[in-house]
Amino acid sequence: MITSRIADRIEGQYGVDAGLIFSLLEEAERGVFNEAAEEKVTAAVVIVANGSVDKLLDAIELMEVDWRDLLIAADLACTDWPSRLNDIFGAI
Repeated sequence: MITSRIADRIEGQYGVDAGLIFSLLEEAERGVFNEAAEEKVTAAVVIVANGSVDKLLDAIELMEVDWRDLLIAADLACTDWPSRLNDIFGAI
């Protein structure tokens, strides 16, 4: 799910290409989960990508193979993941 705080980060990192990034994420989420993913899964893609389109595509591929490995790669597999999201994306 692309929440407003994740959308803000994507717009800041990808600028005019943000719309394409939103589309790629939404399509990938529907392909894996048949609906929007939980915020932490979408956030994990953005964290791993760190503003790189190539890394974003790699992160999406990792999500498609095993989204749990994506959470590990983004350091969101632990119980304090909500606090990590707040640190990176700002509080809700």
